[in-house]
Amino acid sequence: MKKLFFAAAVLCMAAFSSTTVNAQSGFLHFGLKGGANLGKLDGKGYKDGFNLGYHLGGFAQINLTKGFGVQGELIFSSTQTKTTSDFSQVYNTNNLSDNGKKIKLNYLSIPILANFSLGSPRIKLQVGPQFSALVSDKNVFKASNDAFNGGDVSGVAGLWIQLPIINISARYIVGFTDVKKISDISNSGNWKNQAIQLGVGVTL
Repeated sequence: MKKLFFAAAVLCMAAFSSTTVNAQSGFLHFGLKGGANLGKLDGKGYKDGFNLGYHLGGFAQINLTKGFGVQGELIFSSTQTKTTSDFSQVYNTNNLSDNGKKIKLNYLSIPILANFSLGSPRIKLQVGPQFSALVSDKNVFKASNDAFNGGDVSGVAGLWIQLPIINISARYIVGFTDVKKISDISNSGNWKNQAIQLGVGVTL
């Protein structure tokens, strides 16, 4: 399923890029970006609060009209979280080493965003969906070989400031899907990703 999701995501990105290249009514820009990824896994048994990670990747942006455009990105993001002391009760496991365990989740994400100019073409409101594939650190608990789902669907909202060459972005990402896959859990609720991304990039 993970390979199928990844192939579909790559095809989606390729189709988007092809559409933007052939667009006649806008200006196409490419660029690179990176920065902080303040993430957390929202769910019972996990420590509350955002933890510092990072993200990096590239984007393709096209301005279809004076005040509206679209933007696709390919982003690698890394986030960390930690289980709480009562995790063994949530997970129903006797592995005490899983309590207070540090977990790192790495995702390859494709946000597809609508850009709306806010009075100035340099300041844009960005909203849209994000499709992510978990690319590493899945097997984190001794009692489970497949603790997390391979895919995640999120919503993105934020601001993009386009300076000459340099761009600055700030966005909030909230997960829509339950990323928990292990079934031997009682009264655990959903596990959902959340993140605040602060980035700086260059527009080519």
